[in-house]
Amino acid sequence: MTRIGFIGIGVMGQSMAGHLMDAGHELRVYNRTALKCESLVARGAKLMSGAGETAAESDAVFTIIGFPKDVEEAYLGPGGIVESAKPGTLLVDMTTSSPALARRIYGAAKARGLGSCDAPVTGGDRGAREATLSIMAGGDEEDFERALPMLRLMGKNIARFGGAGCGQLAKLANQIVIAGTMMGVCEGLSFAKGAGLDPGKFLECVEGGSAGSWSLSNYGPRILKGDFEPGFFVKHFIKDMKLAAESSEEIGMELDGLSAALAQYEKLAASGGEENGTQGLFKLYDSMLKN
Repeated sequence: MTRIGFIGIGVMGQSMAGHLMDAGHELRVYNRTALKCESLVARGAKLMSGAGETAAESDAVFTIIGFPKDVEEAYLGPGGIVESAKPGTLLVDMTTSSPALARRIYGAAKARGLGSCDAPVTGGDRGAREATLSIMAGGDEEDFERALPMLRLMGKNIARFGGAGCGQLAKLANQIVIAGTMMGVCEGLSFAKGAGLDPGKFLECVEGGSAGSWSLSNYGPRILKGDFEPGFFVKHFIKDMKLAAESSEEIGMELDGLSAALAQYEKLAASGGEENGTQGLFKLYDSMLKN
């Protein structure tokens, strides 16, 4: 058993932390909205009052918390994770965040004798519930190997891509793929509907062919049911696409598909859809049919 701190009990973190508990680990949990921790506390997790306090009582700390500014505050702020953790503690940030920030956290952690990995995930709420997430890691091999038994409780496809920040770079590449895919899913289903086809029959026919994808099979049925609840928030996807755009500029690439998807998702957010799941993009195209 390991004393694990888990910070960020949201749509995905709730399930991920639960899997660690199921394996017998002692769990310390913190979330800015403490109410979200209630079900884990009812199962035996210890509710903490802050990120630093969580780190001080843990042998390993996992975080999945929104935006880079939140990650920076939690790890590098006064009384934060890096300052409060005991030497030897392993820190694993599973937020999709800035590669440069991941390298800063790594440097600060090493200076205090801490292990550090960036290990963002993909697979959405379903992957979190079923412990089938894909996990992309960066950091020292030794730290990755320490984290691996715990990562395997939350995911299936797990790979280390190199040093600090490389997990974040891999996740941004993943988000670039998803950006184009989600545009295709939403445009295709909207076109089928607008052309007078049965969207359900269309989905059933094409998802096993060359147009098939995880996004089509998992989000297509939700779209057809009018279910736009978040497995992954639009506001977080916009954050990820902006990070990917920044990183692409750094390596001298212009990504037209990413730019087009970002523009469409920003339109959706401006119309009040930032709290939707990424499949909410369908509503933008559906509104064109109604006009």
